[in-house]
Amino acid sequence: MTDSTDGQIHDGQIHDGGAGTRASLDKEPSEVAEMFDGVARRYDITNTVLSFGQDRRWRRATRRTLDLKPRDIVLDLAAGTAVSTVELASSGATCIAADFSLGMLRAGAKRDVPKVAADAQHLPFADNSFDAATISFGLRNVNDVPLALSELGRVLKPGGRLVICEFSTPTMKAFRKVYMEYLMKALPSVSTAVSSNPAAYVYLAESIRAWPDQAGLAKLIANAGFEDVAWENQTGGIVAIHKGIKKA
Repeated sequence: MTDSTDGQIHDGQIHDGGAGTRASLDKEPSEVAEMFDGVARRYDITNTVLSFGQDRRWRRATRRTLDLKPRDIVLDLAAGTAVSTVELASSGATCIAADFSLGMLRAGAKRDVPKVAADAQHLPFADNSFDAATISFGLRNVNDVPLALSELGRVLKPGGRLVICEFSTPTMKAFRKVYMEYLMKALPSVSTAVSSNPAAYVYLAESIRAWPDQAGLAKLIANAGFEDVAWENQTGGIVAIHKGIKKA
């Protein structure tokens, strides 16, 4: 992700991004950062409502796929309010939450895990720093996805594990049609009732539709230098969890 402030800083004061802010599919870093600052306050509850509670299941599945050990050092990129980091840390591993939105990190301030403001395209970590890394529902918002994958590879140790949890393409044609209808019509309507920035969820729906399918993302991961790339569908392919190993 990209370095950001929680809105803008003037005279040493931090001001929240506008409640109606949304990013374009060009994914300009400043637009995306301001948009996530705007949704931070109610981000967790909105995700739970819009996913019908499946977000908790997806976090647990991501942790299991990472196969963490107590001595592992783990990067949770695009961690948002760090709810995903807390799930990872339940394994006993040392887990670091990193995000480009200070508003999101601030919203998760009470979660007792290390937090770092970080740009996925220029990670502030040394080469070969982590045993494992994950990014959940964040890679889709990066301006340069191949660069972000390259950076994740750089900071992983040889043999390190990468897991990406991201929205994907439902595998059944009939279900896919219903899901796309929900994305473009129901999701923005529901978000109006629960989100602090409903406009951001119009972007969410559009960005999911524009995102590569399971095989397309797997190819991007392999092209970034990872091997043994595979994926497991969740909830009929609404979400896919991809994994890969950094070449030794």
